[in-house]
Amino acid sequence: MRRSLDTKGQPKSSRSKLARAGRNGVILSALLIVPVLLVFGMEFIQRGSWEDTWTWISGNRYLFALNAVMTFLVFSLLYSLIGSLLPAVGVSTLLLMLVSMISYFKQKLIGEPFFPWDIFLNKESMNILPLVTSKAAMVRLGAVFGTVILIFLLSRWVPRLRPRPVTRLSLALMSLFILHSFGVQSPWTLKVMSAAGANEIVWNQGQNYGTNGLSLAFTMNVKNTIVPKPPGYSEMSIASMAERLNELVGASKAKAAAGEKPNVVFIMNEAFWDPTLLPGVKFSEDPLPTVHRLQEESTSGYLLSPQFGGGTSNVEFEVLTGQSMSFLPAGSVPYQQYISKPIMSMASYFKGQGYRSAAIHSYEGWFWNREQVYKHMGFDSFLSKEGMTSPEYKGAFISDDEVSRSILKEIDTNEEPTFIYAVTMQNHGPYDDKRYGETEISVEGELTDSARDVLQTYTQGIRDADRSLQLLIDSLEKSGEPTVIVFFGDHLPMMGYDYDVYVQSNFIHTGKTEQWSLEEQKRMHSVPFVMWSNTDLPKEEVPVLSNSFLSAYVLDQLDLPIPAAWAYNVELAKKTPGLLRSLVVDSNQGLHTKVPPSAEEDVEKYRELQYDEMFGKQYLAKYTESHGLTRQDGPVPGEDTAYAASERAAP
Repeated sequence: MRRSLDTKGQPKSSRSKLARAGRNGVILSALLIVPVLLVFGMEFIQRGSWEDTWTWISGNRYLFALNAVMTFLVFSLLYSLIGSLLPAVGVSTLLLMLVSMISYFKQKLIGEPFFPWDIFLNKESMNILPLVTSKAAMVRLGAVFGTVILIFLLSRWVPRLRPRPVTRLSLALMSLFILHSFGVQSPWTLKVMSAAGANEIVWNQGQNYGTNGLSLAFTMNVKNTIVPKPPGYSEMSIASMAERLNELVGASKAKAAAGEKPNVVFIMNEAFWDPTLLPGVKFSEDPLPTVHRLQEESTSGYLLSPQFGGGTSNVEFEVLTGQSMSFLPAGSVPYQQYISKPIMSMASYFKGQGYRSAAIHSYEGWFWNREQVYKHMGFDSFLSKEGMTSPEYKGAFISDDEVSRSILKEIDTNEEPTFIYAVTMQNHGPYDDKRYGETEISVEGELTDSARDVLQTYTQGIRDADRSLQLLIDSLEKSGEPTVIVFFGDHLPMMGYDYDVYVQSNFIHTGKTEQWSLEEQKRMHSVPFVMWSNTDLPKEEVPVLSNSFLSAYVLDQLDLPIPAAWAYNVELAKKTPGLLRSLVVDSNQGLHTKVPPSAEEDVEKYRELQYDEMFGKQYLAKYTESHGLTRQDGPVPGEDTAYAASERAAP
């Protein structure tokens, strides 16, 4: 039998084998080389310079290799799904480079990298787009999209290099299995990471990503989407705590004053802070005359915010529920991830005390999932941007004055006393848009022109916020309606990349967060709060207080009965008034990177109580009196007419 020959006289079967071997060689080379290039590109975007990227690679060769393994698994999974080599390279490049750029800009703007749960932010992620329109951002985006387009153009002329079906299936299963193993950190992957020198730094995610590399750090964080049960959590443990808490509740009931119930208004003003704290910077006039007067006349102090520059809903979460972000995964968003059922809150507490509970926010109601979360918290109504008729704007957002008028209308409309949680939007960053035109207050100091413009725009915004607070006070004094106002900011403003204004004004010594002293960390998370009332309230100066302790503190100030969980907050705040993930302030104002031994057991009990309420069996409710702090089911689907109507009602 004669063998078939090709035009060069070689057997066709041999020719076919050589072609197949060459094709397999190209595929194998791509699987090995492309992940290495992708890691290099991701780290270059993340770190911002060739020098920093090469320094990390040369000093962490095993970690670099492990990051390459992570990208190999993603690339091979996409290749097995797409079935064509160059398109898989293009999709992998687009996906991973975009992740790196998001992480880079998020780190630059608010000091946090890209987390696995950020994928579920949906529309909220679009809020960052106006912040990344700089020339540097456009160059990076252009380079990535240009590379991807080039790859897809080449794929029109280069052979598709499709793997066989069995190879595709094997690649997909292998990639999924190993990615899952690293994500949940199974024993064998822990050994691999340990051998490579990986060291997960949960309490400082910027350092975590910088040390371990983006791909590996991102993968290690996957397990943090699940909040683990505290080791000591059990029904017996909570029952034991309940005995002590019932005593505290009884004491607060005995202290509670009978008589007229004042309206209670919490105003969380967007990015509100005191810029006069910046050293070496002078203002042509006091931008905060009302707040500074209240600091002299009434209860005031500083709140230790878990956020910087963004993440407003996390501050809301702490204030409204009395729970702490310190016990949740770094970068998590409870409104998006955890609150999918009724939860105890200030809204449900005041409802139990005979109040009407109303939420007001001058932005879209869907943002941070507030429409659903506020129902779970027990608010009777939620007035959002959609329900405001012809509202006044300052710049791109609804004015603070409009929010003050909405608060007054809510109080005037209700016959029963009212609890209001209001969130403003006017002074949301960025502040490089000169949104107010000519500003009333000028700034002097050794700042660049761009930094001065940013600070002047921000200062005009907080001047308007201060005026809006005075507008509210004047109206309430005139009406005589008994009311208590708690006014505070959610976080410090994001003023430039790498904390530019803060560095130039010597508020901090560097834009690198990992190099901040504990005192600098405290400064960058401390926002002022003031209280006002036309009823008799004690005057007190509060050096520092975590947002999670604020609600219990206010109830104590008002001589209202304090529910069991928040009674614990009152006691714990005496030992650790400031509690962040990597900064703890003790009763003597001493600063620590972690909870001091003298308070470890107390803080761990706080963690158990939080787990019990959010993820556990709610044992505490079984063993204590709620005193109005009950879980509210909110409107039944199909029967939420009153709630929905309040969202649409004009202020």
